[in-house]
Amino acid sequence: MTLRARFDRRLAALAPPPGAALVAVSGGPDSLALLDLLAGSGEAGHLSLQVAHVDHGIHPDSGAVATQVRAVAARYRLPVHVGELALGPGTSETAARTARYRWLEGLAAEQGAETIFTAHHQDDQVETILMRFLRGSGPAGLAGIPARRGRLLRPLLPFRREELAEHLHQIGLTAWQDPANRDPRHDRSWLRTTVLPLLRSRMPDVDRRLHLVGRQGAVHRAVVEALLERDSALDLRVEDGGVSVAATPLTGYDSGVLRALLGALGRRAGCLVGPTRAARIERLLTRDRSGAVAELGSGFLAELTFGRLRLFRGLVHPLGWEHVLIQGAAGQARAGEWTLEWTRDRAPDRLERNSEAGWFVDGAYLARPWQPGDRIRPLGGLGRRLVVRCMQDARIARTRRAGWPVIEEGGVVVWIPGVCRSADRIPEPGANALRINAQLG
Repeated sequence: MTLRARFDRRLAALAPPPGAALVAVSGGPDSLALLDLLAGSGEAGHLSLQVAHVDHGIHPDSGAVATQVRAVAARYRLPVHVGELALGPGTSETAARTARYRWLEGLAAEQGAETIFTAHHQDDQVETILMRFLRGSGPAGLAGIPARRGRLLRPLLPFRREELAEHLHQIGLTAWQDPANRDPRHDRSWLRTTVLPLLRSRMPDVDRRLHLVGRQGAVHRAVVEALLERDSALDLRVEDGGVSVAATPLTGYDSGVLRALLGALGRRAGCLVGPTRAARIERLLTRDRSGAVAELGSGFLAELTFGRLRLFRGLVHPLGWEHVLIQGAAGQARAGEWTLEWTRDRAPDRLERNSEAGWFVDGAYLARPWQPGDRIRPLGGLGRRLVVRCMQDARIARTRRAGWPVIEEGGVVVWIPGVCRSADRIPEPGANALRINAQLG
């Protein structure tokens, strides 16, 4: 079976969703082979391919490489996007990779692309498994590079570097050879150029053995992922910026299973949870103090709140905003993490129950972050309640309360968006009134 036929069969099995799809093209032989195979694939007819190239600004030839990628994209009559990151020659591999994927994800969101194709292949998989083994990864890490993760899709994982290079030679495309790929100062390059050739000279089937390790790791990871999803007591939920599970059932697992579950939870949130981070989360569970937070690094937090363990990327400190004047016939403004929109119209005969919208007596209103001591007179309730108590009743985690807006008029809090409407400033049916919509994110 030809390489193209094998690729088409692989692409069909992965079943990328129709519509816009980015092809990450570095200018190297692997990504150019991927681009050609996708552009000529009968299984890609439902995809609107776009070339995405990252000019890291690390190598002095990076500008010339970007020009070559533009020319190749033109050959296939595909639109091309070039991200110029200007990272500088001293940038580490890890920092460059993080910046590259951040740009690709941002571009995908901007273009409405559900898929980002990358050119990782079988040799990359072998190097990754060996590197993770040497760094002490657990079974889930030894599963290696997944064929699919979020938007990322890797159809070349069954293919060897040599056959991709041969394909490129046959179609007459010349690729850029990044000198960093053979520089033994970089760990991956050292494995590629020094360690693996030495191992292959002594163990000719070392690649097969490493792939076997990867398959075993993948089985382990799949079992843990299934446990996380199917144990109804854990009650896995996807939330804004992260995920959460019921905390109490976690304490019933022994340490090894618990750490495997925390690793799986971290993967759902996009956070690598290794032994150090897992230990921090275990201490959080042991102390069992609601509202307690553990900083995990890289902007990620673990929080124990209302009987649930949340893992998310977020802020511990209040967001830096002061107030928003709600004025004019209509308008829109940001209030911390919220978007406010307002219009003035006749109040309807029946006011809807909606935590994200409210009608108010026409007047001059102000949106500001809530403050300790703020009170509200809840609609349908008795007396005045502390705003913080209302947020607790609505099960708003402590870290999410930072910068949460309230709407006030004349010093009276009339609304906590998403939480509680006041009995004050309710308009009469048909009277001139103000409608405010509030949306988080």
